[in-house]
Amino acid sequence: MTTHLKVYDESAVRSLCSSRVNEKKAWQSMALLDTQVNLQQALIDAAQFGIRYVLLGICEDIGPKANLGNGGANEAWPAFLKRFLNQPHNQFIATQKVLLLGEVNTDDLMAQSNQLNNQQAQQLTQLRDLCQQLDERVESVLSLIFKAGLEPIVVGGGHNNCLGIIRALSQSKDTLVNAINFDPHADFRECEGRHSGNGFRYAYNEQHLSNYHVIGLHELKNNQAIIDAMSEANFKFDSYQSIQVKRKITLTQAIENALSNFNDLPLGVEVDLDSITYMPVSAYTYCGFSVSDTEHFVHLAASHRHSMYLHLCEAAPSQHPNGLDAGAAHVGQVISALVNSYLQAKENT
Repeated sequence: MTTHLKVYDESAVRSLCSSRVNEKKAWQSMALLDTQVNLQQALIDAAQFGIRYVLLGICEDIGPKANLGNGGANEAWPAFLKRFLNQPHNQFIATQKVLLLGEVNTDDLMAQSNQLNNQQAQQLTQLRDLCQQLDERVESVLSLIFKAGLEPIVVGGGHNNCLGIIRALSQSKDTLVNAINFDPHADFRECEGRHSGNGFRYAYNEQHLSNYHVIGLHELKNNQAIIDAMSEANFKFDSYQSIQVKRKITLTQAIENALSNFNDLPLGVEVDLDSITYMPVSAYTYCGFSVSDTEHFVHLAASHRHSMYLHLCEAAPSQHPNGLDAGAAHVGQVISALVNSYLQAKENT
């Protein structure tokens, strides 16, 4: 097994799971890997036995902090699991095709990052160096998943992790990648050291990213240099203002238009949870989209024939106004809804 992955067994999730007489829960239908066998071969075997999707957590907030933001994104994965694992399993959700793999090992990087202050220039540089190390770990784990022909659903952490995912997909398929992102931010800041605000810029500069479209970009939350860089790369966006304020285009039209412009390259489906109003996230907003809007985005994007992963990031339960417990309940419910939307779209149920 790779040292950069914590592979879950029953003991790792037992405390999160509940049961009820005469009711099958999601966790009772999902698969776990044998922790004693070669990881790559185990993933290939899982695909041959009917597994299609892989749940993977990333418990880190290094990227958001390295972007001068707030912490807490490390708490999203356990909040999601507690909710998702205990939902009922029925004909409407194909959790029997889901492998609960585990989480990227971030313990040592997080321990170092927790000693650093992002308001101090030298320590900010150290945070960005840690983020770069995290990129390599995410890439190594995701490469194994893609090479096995499986679709990862990546939950937790900052949007910095898009780079490792895109790198892995691009290199495992030996092709460029397209991405559609539901996000008020383009995450296309300059390559000033790695953080949650420039993952797509790095992916583009490294020649992994072919076409990139942002749905819901907020016109007043992106500086001119970002907008110019997007334009120079010939990347497009539909703004929050054009959809929600000026009503020049509907959300459905914006998404469908964007999807129709993608070619046959692999497509990544990206969701920054700070696109959702009142969501406990690294960058809290009162001016965003609804949960059902976001579910709709995931449904349409996942229905694209070349979509190959779902990335749900930036949720931070501790940023909830009523504290961590309320935030965990909120985050768990919303992320579960988005994962369900992806699975249902893929299975057309």
